Order: sequence, then C-alpha cells, then structure tokens
Amino acid sequence: MTSPTWRQVAEAGHSGDERIASAALTSTDVDTRELAVGALDRMGALTDDDLVRAAGDPAAAVRRRAAAVAAGRPGFDLTLLLDDADPAVAETAAWAAGEHAEAHDAVMDRLCRMAVEAADALVREAAVAALGAIGDERGLPAILHACSDKPAVRRRAVLALAPFDGPEVDAALETARSDRDWQVRQAVEDIAPTTTG
Repeated sequence: MTSPTWRQVAEAGHSGDERIASAALTSTDVDTRELAVGALDRMGALTDDDLVRAAGDPAAAVRRRAAAVAAGRPGFDLTLLLDDADPAVAETAAWAAGEHAEAHDAVMDRLCRMAVEAADALVREAAVAALGAIGDERGLPAILHACSDKPAVRRRAVLALAPFDGPEVDAALETARSDRDWQVRQAVEDIAPTTTG
C-alpha cells in the first residue's frame, strides 16, 4: 500500500487500524512516523523491534516519541536515548527512566553523568528527578551536586533527596532552607517541614 498520510495515521490510532499505522512507520514524512509510533502504542501493537527502530530514527521528534513510549516499558533499554545529542530527546529519556521502578548500571551511570555534566539545564533537571524517583544510593552524589546548580535544578534536587537520609542529606537540606530562591526553600518544607514546639 502507499504510505498513509499523517491524518490517516492519526485516525488509525483512534480507530485501531493497525495496518495503516504499521505502514506509516517507514514513511518519508517525520510527522507521520512519529504519529505511527504513538498510534501503534495506543492500540497495544507497537513491538519492541518497532520501538528500537524508532529510538534510532534520524528524526529527533520520532526518537523523542520513542522515549516517551518507553516510559511504560520497564524492560526497554534507554541508554541509546539517554545518550542522544538532541536535548529534548535526552530529557524525555531521563523522565522515562524515572518512570521505571529500577535502573540497570548503564542507565544509572548515564543519569548520574547527565545530572552533573549535561549542558542543558532541563536535561540536568530531568536526570536529577529520575535519580530521585529511582531512589538508588548510587544517584545520591549527583543529586547532592545538583543542589548547587541553577534554581530550577536546585528545587528538583531538593525534592529528589526525599528517599535518602544521612548527614550529607541533612546538611544539603539545611543549606537549602536559606537558599536565595524561595521555591527551593519551599521544596525543603515540602519534604522536611520545620518542626516547632
């Protein structure tokens, strides 16, 4: 069959037409391929092989959709997407990693590196949030490092400290209580309220 249009793929996603959505995965149009990934996922017909191919697509929009879909697939290896050169793809992949209950070594290593080294603040913020959601002790040093980043990253880092304890965590929270950004200070109160009495 000829390659479906993006409108046909959008309709297929709601009507459950797997034939049209599958055919669109190889379209020359980026929007159509992106919609095909979402449509097949919506109808429960996106295979692991389809997702792997989408994760390696030349278009960042398709890779980003693959990362978003991967959030609901705990067994999917996110390393390729976490290493993506496009910040929007890497950010979405970090969020997806945080949606998984646990992360294997390669994913943890990448998240820790991203939280500290990523040039884009949104990527650092997403990586820090993922490390907090995963709650693995290996992520704590990166979260603590992020407590001295830009305000949005600091706020996320404070919240990411919630599953951890120990003297370093206590010290970071105490420092954040007097942060110049009021939202950072509020984040501390959200996870470790000041007791009075």
